[in-house]
Amino acid sequence: MASNGAHGPRVYDWARVEVRPCHREDRRHWVIARRSVRRPEEISYHIAYCPAETTLDELIRIAGSRWAVEECFQTAKQECGLDDYQVRRYDGWHRHTTLAMAAHACLTVLRAREVDTGKAETDPPSSWP
Repeated sequence: MASNGAHGPRVYDWARVEVRPCHREDRRHWVIARRSVRRPEEISYHIAYCPAETTLDELIRIAGSRWAVEECFQTAKQECGLDDYQVRRYDGWHRHTTLAMAAHACLTVLRAREVDTGKAETDPPSSWP
């Protein structure tokens, strides 16, 4: 299956194997293997716990979404200082992470509005009451 990422198309072979089949009737545990077509020696694994009717295609789509999440964290590190805190206490780390991710969300929305409509940052969105 191929998916488009930030660095172009990614083509992989996928397989899944059920593990813990007696856990619950309505849920399944899977080990999902992803092998690069260009470099077949490169295999990565994912663990999934999902509704029993979940298809392999759905699992592949969800596993592939991790690239977008990783890119989001990388951008937050570069633009908002997500990784600039020396952890001393949990509550300080939690506040720093929350503020950095809120700043990243704000920048993302502002950037999307600018690209989408060309409006100034202070203009209310079109859905504004």
